[in-house]
Amino acid sequence: MSGHSKWANIKHRKAKADAERGRMFTKVAREILVAAREGGPDPEANFRLRMAIERARAVNMPNDSIMRAIKRGAGESGAETYEEITYEGYGPGGVAIMVEVMTDNRNRAASDVRHIFTRHGGNLGESGCVAWMFRKKGLLVVDLADTKMSEDDLMNLAVEAGAEDFKVDGATVEITTDPADFESVQKFLNDHGVRFTIAELTWVPQTTVRVTGKEARQVLSLTEALEELDDVQQVHANFDIPDEEMEAAAEG
Repeated sequence: MSGHSKWANIKHRKAKADAERGRMFTKVAREILVAAREGGPDPEANFRLRMAIERARAVNMPNDSIMRAIKRGAGESGAETYEEITYEGYGPGGVAIMVEVMTDNRNRAASDVRHIFTRHGGNLGESGCVAWMFRKKGLLVVDLADTKMSEDDLMNLAVEAGAEDFKVDGATVEITTDPADFESVQKFLNDHGVRFTIAELTWVPQTTVRVTGKEARQVLSLTEALEELDDVQQVHANFDIPDEEMEAAAEG
């Protein structure tokens, strides 16, 4: 797996504190609101909204909260207006980082993101400075311990479904797809009993940067600090950090 995907998967397995859960509810509700505003309130006709609802359910967001966010986005008076911005920069060790933001205050968001980069040994760059290192992909992560399938059976299903790539790292399988095929591959695998720890459209790095020791800890601190900002929806990075260092950081 790519380093940042592995880090996300490690954190997913850890018990989430109430503060973190509340922060995730806020971020997911914002995504639902924007998706409903852009594509309408019917998830059957709005792929982005379906994805947002799935993400909400993955973090156990109550259905009433999901429905309220859809209604606000679909035209309820007084609903918030959010702007979507992607910031790019570098972390310690030359790690490339992309930060997806959804904000009602561009100046605040830019200031907060810049501050976090600087505070953690990185620097915010110009638009386009690192985006060329990433490609948009569908990402499906499976924990083999959660499925009764063998690695070979799962790989054969992924190939049959039309997946683009299939990587195994211990008990974790990372399946990538072309963005246009993501929904059909996910449905095909779901229909065959496969469940995912991560299922999203994301930015996958084409090359990675190996960092260890102090730089690895700084990079993980930087990405976590960015993720904790209210305006930040997702963070993508091209670091490659040894498993034991990521596990130690997650435990800490």
